[in-house]
Amino acid sequence: MVVIHSYGIAILLCLITMLCWGSWANMQKLAKNNWPFQLFYWDYAIGIIILTLIFGFTLGSIGNEGRSFIADLCQANWMSLLLAFVSGVIFNLANILLVSAIDIAGMAVAFPIAIGLALVIGVLTNYIAHPIGNAFLLFLGVILIVLAIIVDAFIYKRVGQVQSSTKGIIISVISGILMGYFYRFLAAAMSDNFVQPIAGKMTPYTAAFIFSIGVFLSNFIFNSIVMRKPFMGDRVYYRQYFQGNFKTHLIGIIGGIIWCIGLSLSLIAAGPAGYAISYGLGQGATLVAALWGVFVWREFAHATKGTSKYIALMFLFYLVGLIIIILSRIE
Repeated sequence: MVVIHSYGIAILLCLITMLCWGSWANMQKLAKNNWPFQLFYWDYAIGIIILTLIFGFTLGSIGNEGRSFIADLCQANWMSLLLAFVSGVIFNLANILLVSAIDIAGMAVAFPIAIGLALVIGVLTNYIAHPIGNAFLLFLGVILIVLAIIVDAFIYKRVGQVQSSTKGIIISVISGILMGYFYRFLAAAMSDNFVQPIAGKMTPYTAAFIFSIGVFLSNFIFNSIVMRKPFMGDRVYYRQYFQGNFKTHLIGIIGGIIWCIGLSLSLIAAGPAGYAISYGLGQGATLVAALWGVFVWREFAHATKGTSKYIALMFLFYLVGLIIIILSRIE
């Protein structure tokens, strides 16, 4: 399997993760016309499985270090398999709520609140389990990102959609709390040493595959519930899924592939960077998503005068916070 040893390369992978996690939801935007997010999400889950298999049989099966994908899968113990599977279930519930919040409130709101909270919880839990890096700098960066979340929530009030904002913010908060824990479960299923993995534990490629199975199977529960009783709009039926054309389904699959590239690179980067930093930098996706929401989708176009300065302040807090998180591992 491919293993990286350089902290610099790990940071590069984390930045790619950030781009992927902050951009996949654009595919939902492209498929939005007459295509409910619940239907989009079925293809999204399929895309995640496809990417884990591609990486497993390529990057996870070449090289002289670690264990190959199939060998690693066969030797994994039940506890590791269960942890990775549960991680996928937790993530799926959190992400369905996030996609619902995007549908209600827009990317520039749902992402900063949900993913911002997930960043705080995820960095804290992963650092406690694996204390790698300068704790002061790491959590200083997290505090700055929390400030960015607060500024973003203030910005959204200026849009003036009180009812929609309340529902969107509540769903985003619940999503963020759940999202903050999925990575810890996944990390617990993996060996800390990727070069010489511990027996029974998994490597990043195998853990990501079992995670994807958890996402897909739990979709039959969580997504089915949201189809039957959506937060907004009409009830969605399974027969509608099969009425979609190839392009529509492909958009959803690409969305899942984009997100899963980010997850896989984040897990690979966790070797030299540590789980807390790898997860924290990846969740800088909030900044990327906000950029899409503000400058491409024009989600704050009708906000009151003076909102632009608060948007700039939000971006500044995020950027400085991310830089400090990177510096926390440099010795």
